[in-house]
Amino acid sequence: MEEKFILGIESSCDETAAAVICGRRLLSNVIFSSATEQAKYGGVVPEIASRAHTEAVDEAVKQALNEAGLTVKELDAVAVTYGAGLLGALLVGLSFAKSLAYSLNIPLIAVNHIRGHLAAAYLCDNNLKPPYITLLASGGHTAIIHIKTYTEFEVLASTSDDAAGEAFDKVARVLGLPYPGGPNVQRLAEGGEAVIDFPPSLVRGSNTQFSYSGLKTSVINYCHTAEQKGEQFSKADVAASFQKAAIDPLVKKTVENAVKLNVGTVTAGGGVSANGYLRERLKAECKKHNLKLVLPEKGFCTDNGAMIAMEGLIQYNAGNFAKMNINACAQIPLK
Repeated sequence: MEEKFILGIESSCDETAAAVICGRRLLSNVIFSSATEQAKYGGVVPEIASRAHTEAVDEAVKQALNEAGLTVKELDAVAVTYGAGLLGALLVGLSFAKSLAYSLNIPLIAVNHIRGHLAAAYLCDNNLKPPYITLLASGGHTAIIHIKTYTEFEVLASTSDDAAGEAFDKVARVLGLPYPGGPNVQRLAEGGEAVIDFPPSLVRGSNTQFSYSGLKTSVINYCHTAEQKGEQFSKADVAASFQKAAIDPLVKKTVENAVKLNVGTVTAGGGVSANGYLRERLKAECKKHNLKLVLPEKGFCTDNGAMIAMEGLIQYNAGNFAKMNINACAQIPLK
């Protein structure tokens, strides 16, 4: 990959992030989060997120450039998330990036947020190159993907309803845990045992379809039934049992696909890949099957500008530049 200075800007949800890379070297990574404010409302409020991005984006970019030891005139391109995400939030980052790229007369690169999560692994292993298998698990997507080249991939399995991260957030609310749900479910699960027989996230009889709707409903019904009967139950056991049912099938199918396709490397991406139980299960299964595992640091699993810059570099090398009339999209396909 070329040694280009790429600025990455991310504003799809509640993090305002900016980062600078040179090739695969990360020069800076700045994140301002409105999660504390959002937690007051039990989840992300789009209007609050948009205002927070508006207030933070300029400072985030300035800090990223300062930490990288660069001026804006030394940048080769500006990469920015254009979808998927909260429309108002996306527009803040996209508008800023358009203005900056236009004023500098350098390429604007529009990045699919989910492809950014896939690209995060490149920042953690300079020797990583396709082909490999990726487990994508985030708030909006759950998929097992065969990365064939830097720009081409095939989805091998995906969810037919809720995503894994979405299920974690909903279960967290049922258990009375604060936002963000995923990390809090994991912490609670560490004090429990997976002794409750919740349905696994893999659709029965299928090798390619996951489903979190039934699992989520099963957890809700278990808790509500016990509460209505006045029975005591262990929330920690519920969390541990849900976590196992949600994650074990993902890990199992990811490794099975790597073995089946004779692909020797496995990676993971998306916010759920920061889950400690998932990471330990992946390590154990990959070791068992003699597969190389590339796990991004937990900070690169959640939303950040570094992954957007990395995917921006991939698109830069492919010559995929955006026009200045590109608009933000709340929903875009994984392409």
